[in-house]
Amino acid sequence: MSSFTSAPKMGQGTKLLIEMGPLVCFFIANWKAGIFWGTGIFMVATAVALTASWVLTRKIAMVPLVSAIFVALFGALTLWLHSDLFIKVKVTLINALFGAVLLGGVAFGRSYLKLIMGEAVKLTEAAWRTLSIRWGLFFLFLAVLNEVVWRNFTTDQWVNFKVFGLLPLTLVFAVANAPFMSKHMIEDEKA
Repeated sequence: MSSFTSAPKMGQGTKLLIEMGPLVCFFIANWKAGIFWGTGIFMVATAVALTASWVLTRKIAMVPLVSAIFVALFGALTLWLHSDLFIKVKVTLINALFGAVLLGGVAFGRSYLKLIMGEAVKLTEAAWRTLSIRWGLFFLFLAVLNEVVWRNFTTDQWVNFKVFGLLPLTLVFAVANAPFMSKHMIEDEKA
């Protein structure tokens, strides 16, 4: 049987490296050479991660693709106009976009979270709705929090917040939702 009959699977370590690699590169480059080098390295690392994901799985998930577009656009503005405002605002705008899309979907009877996670997790429609509302509000919270941090702290403190604040907050929020998801999980009907 040919290895091209189905999309290859990515190991957890590789997946973590692809997802976290650009952020780690951004942090290190900012630490060593400042925000503009950090932004340039972040752009390159994001493109490499997206390419690696495509090569390994023959598909690109919507969220990383949208994130990469935002990194490219706001990173280019940051470098071209030599203003760190754009890379900082990118975090606000992308979180606001994700929150608005999730909440807007709920308002129109759609669960975009289900479209993203539905293959891996089977939940009731009511649970998808609740989870979409929770994540939508959480993303809006992150957008507001990012605005507060970048406006009131130094660029280096903002980078630390982006790397060591946003990610842990997101992981804690995801773990806090695990019992809810477990409670509303639908068993596979295959006997």
